[in-house]
Amino acid sequence: MLALLREHPNAPIYRNHSGHRLAPEEVERARQLEDEAVRAEIDWHPNQPPQWVKPFVERCLATSPFYRRYGAMPRAFTQLPTLTREDLARDMPYFVPDEVDVERLINFRTSGTSGHPLLLASHPLVAAQYLGYHKRALRRFGVRLRHGRDQVGVILLGVQSICFTYVSITPTMDDSGLAKINLHPNDWRSPDDRAKYLEAMQPEVIAGDPISFAALLDIDPRIQPAALLSTSMTLMPALCDRLRARYGCPVLDLYSMNEAGPIAVFDSAAGGHVLLQQRMYIEILDDDDQPVATGQRGEVTLTGGFNFCLPLVRYRTGDHAALERRGGDLVLIGLEGRPPVKYRRHDGRWLNNIEITHALRPLPLVQFSVHQDASGHIAVDFVGASVAESEVEHALQMLLGTETSLRVRRVAGFDRKIIQYTSALPGAQA
Repeated sequence: MLALLREHPNAPIYRNHSGHRLAPEEVERARQLEDEAVRAEIDWHPNQPPQWVKPFVERCLATSPFYRRYGAMPRAFTQLPTLTREDLARDMPYFVPDEVDVERLINFRTSGTSGHPLLLASHPLVAAQYLGYHKRALRRFGVRLRHGRDQVGVILLGVQSICFTYVSITPTMDDSGLAKINLHPNDWRSPDDRAKYLEAMQPEVIAGDPISFAALLDIDPRIQPAALLSTSMTLMPALCDRLRARYGCPVLDLYSMNEAGPIAVFDSAAGGHVLLQQRMYIEILDDDDQPVATGQRGEVTLTGGFNFCLPLVRYRTGDHAALERRGGDLVLIGLEGRPPVKYRRHDGRWLNNIEITHALRPLPLVQFSVHQDASGHIAVDFVGASVAESEVEHALQMLLGTETSLRVRRVAGFDRKIIQYTSALPGAQA
């Protein structure tokens, strides 16, 4: 399988080497954890920590050097301090519990958008558990993965001038193939090889972000995936509809981060992002680290997770949503990355950035940023080859009014991770 992925006549130039790194005895354990992730119930309610939270925190206080600084367990869970990305960036080694074998550690690197690059502690068994939560999300939409030996299970897409690319196998799927490829022409002997390679591999699942999926539509290979998984940034509904129509399969919008793995998957029937991890407790907090009432918006804050090298206790993600139980599901409603920002119209009325998101939903945008300067002028940059600047301008004028100073510009791409909504106006931080 590795030879096929590397040496096919249309294969890309693979730049790196990687692998699952599981020890033989860990493969069966990985299968057990996958099955648990798929079948487990998430039965707690907002603002009511499940029973496992208290012993989890007590273990963190006893075994993790960072949390030992807290001292004894406080009387109430909400008296524990909160964490931020800055804490992880500054003190990462001290989060790793004493009993973790440091010889087996691996790491994930992430730059993010908050100015605090992260080098995250992880483990081969942690990396293997992503598949279980992806399977849980896929089964919600009727997809059960079946590819095994001599088949390519997953291809991960990127589009960057420099991209980490490699081939591997998935031992819990009978050594089915896995590859991370870069759709940028720099990594191919011929641009036509991109479609030919994907057609030859016929992966069961393709994972990427809106940027790489937009490139996939441009390349237009003749493939029949069982599902597409979108991560890293917001997938606009119009682009999702185009992908679904082209490939005739479910397109899943995953809320996932390197700090915590797959957290939730969007389901329009549920009205938001449905939680996936049975050992992840989520609070919605105000600016004073206190839980808001059920159904109110606040900052998504995490406790628990499956990364035993990086236990999280009240980790503020910087993302905002409300949390409700709807039927058998816990659902993040109106999930928006980064803090909410207000924008001022020409008539002085303020609008929340989520209203801009809603106004642009009908357009198949890949990525966009919105900034209002100190004079009130709003500048919008977007990526989306099939969208005209006039369409974006019209959608925003319907919301902001034609007299609001507005500039809309289509760009080829962003050379960095962006903060989607920003403003220089006083009072703009909602």
